[in-house]
Amino acid sequence: MTLSRLPILFALPLALSACISFGEDPPPSLLTLTPDTQVQTGNGPSGSATAALTVMRPEVPGSLNVTRVPVQVDPSTIAYLKDAVWVDRPSKLFQQLLVSTIRQRTGRLVLDDVESRGGTETMLRGTLREFGYDAPSSSVIVTYDAIRESNGRLETRRFTATVPGVPAAATPVGNALNDAANQVAGDVAEWIGG
Repeated sequence: MTLSRLPILFALPLALSACISFGEDPPPSLLTLTPDTQVQTGNGPSGSATAALTVMRPEVPGSLNVTRVPVQVDPSTIAYLKDAVWVDRPSKLFQQLLVSTIRQRTGRLVLDDVESRGGTETMLRGTLREFGYDAPSSSVIVTYDAIRESNGRLETRRFTATVPGVPAAATPVGNALNDAANQVAGDVAEWIGG
């Protein structure tokens, strides 16, 4: 190797580093869901595994199968809110919120689908249809179509919560989605009962 080639070899990695990106810059903050009612420290509900309620992770449309907050721009257009990023997918966050809220409000033994590891007599499953921002009305909307299955019997119900007058920015939208999700989870807990 000649000495004239050495500067080229050392310059090559520097030139490539300008072309390669290892991901986008992280958002200023991440959004999560926080239950209105926290489970108290200490012993919780107990009982036989088959008597527990298993809360399955909800199904979601493609627009919610990401960690971004969807914005319904018009009936046929969806965008994503700038800098609004969840710590995990909305389906998992909402499932955790349901488990915590139902457990706290009903006193029942409530497990998620990973914790249950087997068949329980009662299951809650469903579809999280809406979990985002509606631009025309400046509102956040959470809609959950629930299915309760108990001893072979199915019951269905739709739960919706809307928070109007929300500016299209990450923090107010995240806070409003947390409020709406807690309202829906509370309504589901009341429907499930003790």
